[in-house]
Amino acid sequence: MNLIFPEIPDVNNYRSTSQRIRVLSEAWFKNEMYCPACGYDSLLKFPNNSRLADFYCGKCGEVYELKSKGTPLGKSILDGAYYAALERINSSTNPNLFVLHYCQNSVEDLTLVPKHFFTPDILKIRRALSSNARRSGYIGSIIMYSDIPERGKIAVIESHSELDKDIVLNNYKLSSRLNVSNLNLRGWLMDVLKCIERLPNSDFTLEDVYLFTDELALKHSDNHNVTAKIRQQLQFLRDKGFIKFTGRGKYEKVIIRNYEQ
Repeated sequence: MNLIFPEIPDVNNYRSTSQRIRVLSEAWFKNEMYCPACGYDSLLKFPNNSRLADFYCGKCGEVYELKSKGTPLGKSILDGAYYAALERINSSTNPNLFVLHYCQNSVEDLTLVPKHFFTPDILKIRRALSSNARRSGYIGSIIMYSDIPERGKIAVIESHSELDKDIVLNNYKLSSRLNVSNLNLRGWLMDVLKCIERLPNSDFTLEDVYLFTDELALKHSDNHNVTAKIRQQLQFLRDKGFIKFTGRGKYEKVIIRNYEQ
């Protein structure tokens, strides 16, 4: 995989830096990226300004959105119109997300967030643009990248070094075990998973997870039996191979990142 952006003769005709980067990064992505869902060696581009996504796989049909940043991935990523983005998350057509970190004219990092790790509360609304702005009244959104579980961040390129394709494909396949279509259940699963990730040790107990009960109760105020819901999610994560039950309320985290079966 060539990590250098391609040369595009008319790219400087674009006035803004963001437009130039969009053109360069999308051209690079189309030339170099494969489908992480099925392994097909190329992706096709949707027409510009498509509301669905940026790219799709001509073999398996998976769709992908590409966001590019000139700084390392941090807490948040700017996204498009809030209500349109929220509608996508709530639908079955929400795309997988690729986040690209570039430095000058080359790719430093590329991370994939599978669509089944997105929940409505990941998206935050921005203040509407003022009446003096060119797009007066426009309401944008922010993806809270730091709120996505680490298990939902699949590295493709790290520190200007490409990961083995088979590892990426396997990590995507493993992540699909957590594909829950019901958004309420998905929200519970992602929230409990994030709580487990915050625990400092690989070994933990049921009581350790119960320490997050008040926090989870605030996020899920319609549920009045939070501890039972926690146990349900732990069982699901155990059945899917993300944690191990070691007996008498004790568990162990399973490291699956960059793991080959």
